[in-house]
Amino acid sequence: MRRLAVVFLLTVAVLCGQDSSPGSWTDRLWISGQANFISQGHPTFYAPYSGPNSLSPDAQYVTSRVLTLYTGIRLTDTTDFFFDVEEAGGNGIGLALGVAGFPNLDVVRNPTLSRAPYFARIMFHQMIPLSSEMVETERGPLQLASSVPVRRLDIRFGKMSTVDWFDVNSIGSDSHMQFMNWAVVNNAAYDYAADTRGYDYGLVLEYNDRNWAFRFGEMLMPKIANGIHLDADIFRARAENYEFEFRRQFLPKRLTVIRPLAFVNHADMGSYREAIDDYLESKTPVPDIVATREQGRVKYGFGLNVEQELTSLLRAYGRFGWNNGRTESFAYTEVDQTVTGGMDLRGSLWHRKDDKIGVAVVSDGISGDHREYLKLGGLGFLLGDGNLNYGRENIIESYYNVKLWHGIYAAFDLQRIWNPGYNRDRGPVLVGAIRLHLEGALFQQGQ
Repeated sequence: MRRLAVVFLLTVAVLCGQDSSPGSWTDRLWISGQANFISQGHPTFYAPYSGPNSLSPDAQYVTSRVLTLYTGIRLTDTTDFFFDVEEAGGNGIGLALGVAGFPNLDVVRNPTLSRAPYFARIMFHQMIPLSSEMVETERGPLQLASSVPVRRLDIRFGKMSTVDWFDVNSIGSDSHMQFMNWAVVNNAAYDYAADTRGYDYGLVLEYNDRNWAFRFGEMLMPKIANGIHLDADIFRARAENYEFEFRRQFLPKRLTVIRPLAFVNHADMGSYREAIDDYLESKTPVPDIVATREQGRVKYGFGLNVEQELTSLLRAYGRFGWNNGRTESFAYTEVDQTVTGGMDLRGSLWHRKDDKIGVAVVSDGISGDHREYLKLGGLGFLLGDGNLNYGRENIIESYYNVKLWHGIYAAFDLQRIWNPGYNRDRGPVLVGAIRLHLEGALFQQGQ
């Protein structure tokens, strides 16, 4: 099946741009594929000590891959069904350990997972029109209609990714065409519900009006931190997600989008303070967050996501995120506060209209309890140097994405990470990457 998936994706990439002729049945289908390969590495960096979850200071160079087959069908004018299959493999530097803002979002965080293909999305979408006025929209793997009512209610149910709908940003949300770092592509303090691969089962309700929208998501939580298995009992474990979206033109003819976000997670989570107290009372040899897990603990947080068109070619964005930091990091990454800013520029200025250049900076931090836990030798699911000389983890990332041919793109990416794992005693680390991205679609022409 893996070989067939590779052959299909490469074939679709070659066929990119060769849309089938419009027809009643092809208008209701979506079939597309993508293949993303990232080769990434870093030279030797300074580190006087390392722990079980440290990024290795020795030079390394590794390659990851993600192959995805997207399929969708319009069952009626208001009902869609999506079924996506994915395969991920390769490795990330340090087996994806030792950095909270890890430099490759494609990397599966648990290296023991199977390399076999898996179902990424199995999702129904029901749209309820609330106005007769229509607006054109672009068809894609998660949106099959070519026009939608200005006012509408969208109901989505099944397997999906929480960040398919929440904290989305047109400048910094696509690791296959834009930035690669976890803390740049998503709000790092948003501990959004997901299994190890980033997918989840749940229900998302979204109301859209002309200049604003509101969405709510009820999602399952993993049984253990960064776990592949989800807890189906929503009475004891679940995640509520809330997001407003405001669309205005504060600058003449330039769109501004503001998205405030909130989330509340309920799960079998541990307490940093309890783990520290148990260690200080000699109940455990080191602080152990796992030993303090208790069903029904709550973790909550807030975020803000802003994007601004500056010119026809230049855009900027920013994110802010915070969570309570007392309950263990459970699903995304070990970040309790984050501030991000970045921009991208299209290549029309140098006669490469399909190219793009981007730069972003991010500063991540953790709570007092979280940093004390790591300093005393505790381990999270990503971090644990055995000691900690705390400093905020600061990252700058830049990329240049070039279109080589129909559906074939290459990118050069460079990141510098200060205080990896919040440790002033280690780093800085310079991480370089080359990305090859192939994509193509059949039956994508809409009426």
